Amino acid sequence: MTRSVVNQELGNMAGASRDLDHARPIVGPDEAVELAFQRAVLDQNLGRLGPAAEAYRELLAGDGLSARLRVVAGNNLAMIESQHGRHGDALRLLADAGQAAPGVGPAHVAMVSETQAWVTVHAGRLSEGIRLFDEAARAHEAAGLPLGEHFIEYADALIDLRLIPEAAGAAQAAADEFRQHGVPLMGAEAELRVAQLALLAGDPERAEAAAQAAARSFDRQGRRAWTARAALVRVEARLQAGTAAGGDLRDARRVCRTLEQQGTWAYAVDAYVIAGRVAAHLGRRDDAVGLWERAAELARRSPVLVRMRGSVAGANAAALQADDAGVLAYCRKGLSDLARHRTALPSVELRVLASGHGAELGQLGLEVMVRGGSAPRALDWMERTRAAALLAVEPPGGADGGDLAELRGLHAELESLTTDGDRRVTAPEPLLAKQKTVEDRIRRASWRQRAGAQAVTTTIKPAQLRSDLDGRVLVEFANLKGDLVAVVVEPRSSRLVQLGPVSAVLSQMRTLFFALRRMTQELPATSLAAARLSADSRVSRLRAMLLAPLGLPDDAELVVVPVGHLHGIPWSALWDRPVSLAPSAGMWARTAATSRANGLTVLVEGPSLPGATTEVLRLRELYPSATALSPPESTSAEVLRLLDGAALVHLACHGWLRADNPHFSSLVLSDGPLTVQELHTSGVAPHRLVLASCQSGADVAYAGDEVVGFISSLLARGTGGVVASVAAVPDVAAVDLMYALHEQLAGGQTLARALHAARSDLDRDDPANYVNWCTFSAYGAA
Repeated sequence: MTRSVVNQELGNMAGASRDLDHARPIVGPDEAVELAFQRAVLDQNLGRLGPAAEAYRELLAGDGLSARLRVVAGNNLAMIESQHGRHGDALRLLADAGQAAPGVGPAHVAMVSETQAWVTVHAGRLSEGIRLFDEAARAHEAAGLPLGEHFIEYADALIDLRLIPEAAGAAQAAADEFRQHGVPLMGAEAELRVAQLALLAGDPERAEAAAQAAARSFDRQGRRAWTARAALVRVEARLQAGTAAGGDLRDARRVCRTLEQQGTWAYAVDAYVIAGRVAAHLGRRDDAVGLWERAAELARRSPVLVRMRGSVAGANAAALQADDAGVLAYCRKGLSDLARHRTALPSVELRVLASGHGAELGQLGLEVMVRGGSAPRALDWMERTRAAALLAVEPPGGADGGDLAELRGLHAELESLTTDGDRRVTAPEPLLAKQKTVEDRIRRASWRQRAGAQAVTTTIKPAQLRSDLDGRVLVEFANLKGDLVAVVVEPRSSRLVQLGPVSAVLSQMRTLFFALRRMTQELPATSLAAARLSADSRVSRLRAMLLAPLGLPDDAELVVVPVGHLHGIPWSALWDRPVSLAPSAGMWARTAATSRANGLTVLVEGPSLPGATTEVLRLRELYPSATALSPPESTSAEVLRLLDGAALVHLACHGWLRADNPHFSSLVLSDGPLTVQELHTSGVAPHRLVLASCQSGADVAYAGDEVVGFISSLLARGTGGVVASVAAVPDVAAVDLMYALHEQLAGGQTLARALHAARSDLDRDDPANYVNWCTFSAYGAA
């Protein structure tokens, strides 16, 4: 029996089975229970879940079972129950095992804690599961246990949360540990996770290689169900690479049968979804419909993420049958499930990432709406998936003060070492690694918070929207399979306009920003003139692509709701009337409903910025009673204190865009960075805010029509309006623009109208003025 355990760890399942067969005729009554237990463990590892579960139940129902075996049998049966979708039964078993585990030893406490986390995640309670995984990791460390199995199961949870880089790190750590210690049984499972994550990262070649390696290991071990799961990843990798063939469909069908017969419904649903995609790729319509309909049927009573995958399958099946009503029914069901799932998550980061689960549903529904030609219905659908994660805002609750202080200290150290303005290029790797460690601690703390966001409605009635627009014209864009569409809402009518490919717009946008960057540099006059000519050309082309086809009245004041990377376009430069932007029409309407605050006017000067000093001094002439902060008093804590409830705030400081993680994009204050994450969790919301900072308006787009950055965070928290730039700001040249803007605000104008008037007075022959004219925009209605 001892050798059987060792053989299992080594992946020699046939040898383990022979050992138990040899032990059977010679064990006495006391060892018979142990033998039955070992046979159940072997069956479980081989994927024979039915016989394993039956054996565990018999053991738990009988007398004479040792405390150790009772804990492990309950733990293992709970894993099987969870795989069969009986999560409540699993958690009850774990509660009993958890009570007995301390009497057995710390290793068993760690084991049960790990399984509780795993089952909780599979039940769809992801944020609670993450907290339990952290507790399980501490229990493993207290027991002196290696973390390989923990990393595998933690990777599954991170995949469901769409934290793909973190999941990839956990899976690779598990694979490395099992390889180092020579444990093929678990090493193959870790390799399968590595393959799945390569697929999610868009690397089908690596995914196929890793899946084949895992499949060979499972096959040698005789683990048929695991071999099937590895084969499915290989098929999906070939599908992603565009090389799937008839043999792959046959393989996928076999996997579907294997996993359904095993009763592991979540894995079976995935298998049917992928098999359906392969059939559709091969043009086998009827096969695809049947496979997808089976996926939808199996998913009905499953946890929320599995139900959503079933909705995707059902919607695709309906689309192949030209059943528009069926498509919309499945899409609405799936997006409703997503809304409930998203609201249960504790942080804006997790909610934004979760919206990616609904991206395909959003596209399938939008395709039906656009084909139908109704602008109001198309707009209603766009709003279902537009910045939905930002509308559910959790209660304020900041990060650990020690972590924030350490992050600011690291920022100061990075600044002292940086000479060319790009810290991520010039800073030493150990310092950047330390910064990432602190940032990850802050992020993980937000994942463990108790969810407190309230469910919200993401759509707005047309009559209410027109009332809020008050004569303005709304233009909301959407990306439908790589092509742009726009809904135009005018005071008395609305229309749907199909535009060109997104790729052409993004090409012009990239060239425009290259020209604008050159115009901020000290270059010869001829080079600056060439850059200006290029910028003018790109602005004209973007206007022709995005606004000219819409047939807008020349005197219309616009509200623009971009999509994806179009949030980075300098929209004010494309239209000769006031323009305001927002992540969604619903969010813009919320800003229109914010009351005008009667609080403070606050002027803030950041460090190491000569133009900021001049800017704040001049603005004090306009606002003699304003509260002004200059270095060293302009600290993050003091600025946050004054921001909350202020009527008007002007921040003149450096800005850092973190495209790799926009939650840590920052404004540089006297004691270091004030990040998007800190601003959002603090809950502060000034009525109007002017950000005279580089790239402070450059929100980063995520799958599922979400954006993250200073603008989205402020508007979500209740700020009525923001002025910010989507590019680098020429510091000294911005002073005149900012002064002119505030003159208009002091006269009672909205931010959009004030910015339009201020921009009109700029001498655009000056390169720096041209850049500021082009890149500053207004957001929100205030």
